[in-house]
Amino acid sequence: MISLLIFIAILAILVISHEFGHFIVARLNKIKVEEFGFGFPPRFLGIQLFKNKKLEKLAEKEEITVEETVEGGVMKETITDKIQEIDQVVTEKKWRFVWGNKEIEKIRAENAGADGTVYSLNWIPLGGFVKIKGEDGENIDEDSFMVKKPWQKATVLVAGVVMNIILAGVLLSIGYMVGLPQMTDNLPAGTPVKDRRVEIVQVLAGKPAEKAGLMAGDAFIKIGDLENPRLKDLQDYVDAHKKENISVTVKRDGAMITKSIQPIVYEDTGKGGLGIAIAEVGLVNYPWYKAIYYGFLASFVYLKEILIAFALLIKGLFVGAGVAGEVTGPVGIAVMTGRVARLGFAYLIQFTAVLSLNLAIINILPIPALDGGRLLFLAIAKIRGKENNQKIEQWFHTVGFALLMLLVIVVTVRDLGIFKTNILNLFHRIF
Repeated sequence: MISLLIFIAILAILVISHEFGHFIVARLNKIKVEEFGFGFPPRFLGIQLFKNKKLEKLAEKEEITVEETVEGGVMKETITDKIQEIDQVVTEKKWRFVWGNKEIEKIRAENAGADGTVYSLNWIPLGGFVKIKGEDGENIDEDSFMVKKPWQKATVLVAGVVMNIILAGVLLSIGYMVGLPQMTDNLPAGTPVKDRRVEIVQVLAGKPAEKAGLMAGDAFIKIGDLENPRLKDLQDYVDAHKKENISVTVKRDGAMITKSIQPIVYEDTGKGGLGIAIAEVGLVNYPWYKAIYYGFLASFVYLKEILIAFALLIKGLFVGAGVAGEVTGPVGIAVMTGRVARLGFAYLIQFTAVLSLNLAIINILPIPALDGGRLLFLAIAKIRGKENNQKIEQWFHTVGFALLMLLVIVVTVRDLGIFKTNILNLFHRIF
């Protein structure tokens, strides 16, 4: 149950930060945002913030006039008081609940035309959106997206992606302040490292480690009679006992797992091994001013690696290698969130940062219905020198969104089969 709540919280952070990027840049460009939604429609509940203008008596002003007259050679003064009311338009900020999946125009009509952004919760909790006035090309008011210059439109479209990258940098900066898991091979001298350990980075197919059930991410607690071995000590121990079974204890998701493994001898080196790639890692932390620098630096390093991974996935599609085993959906991410959360807060921060960068890259892809797809159509309009046919463009975005939802459903069904044990355990704990 806690894992599910953590997953929902992470999803909310990622979505709200992304959509806030669109929201704030639209407002900076004086474009009206009609709705800011978490989840996809239909709408469950919303709060509309609006300004109510009315005429009020601001104050009363007293005027005194003096009239001088002469009667019978004697000057007299007559004092007259006059009260004058001063009226002024006063703007009040108000809010109200909006129930159900009503259109924005109907919401405005119900509230005597009062205009204001609706902040909503929607029934399909797989993302979020901002509804920007004129994004469908039908409205040409002064505060409409449609009438803005191409560079203004582009800044609004890329703002969500930029915000996700910034979020990753902020999260990793916080992580480095409290201690973030990192390989310790090439750290600067004097860098504070806690909880130093050797972890499995990769398990080679068909080798002893895979046959014994070891997995990437397992941390060595004991090998033979060595406790908490360092990287070189572990390699030397395996090589020294390559002709005998070795007792190996690893830590996985908080559980201790002990296996007996017979090493193999590599032909090229003659040394013993378990068929794994390992690295020494630890929790690295810096002073706050260094943490910010290294946090944003790490976010761009991760961004580069994720881009390379995406390129390889796309290449796999074209050469027929397939990507089914590499892709996971909401269910898989929820399960992974639970596993990471059990490792500790620092790991959860790092995981969220990586998800944020993945979200940024996915959204910038030139796929209809995504930010990158809208940028593509904006570029086409710029090249053509005139606006695109809005009906055709909307058709592409609608079809693109439908295909994305279909992909989510397919991947979710596959994940339900892969992670069915985890899901059943979750339901047992809840009910």
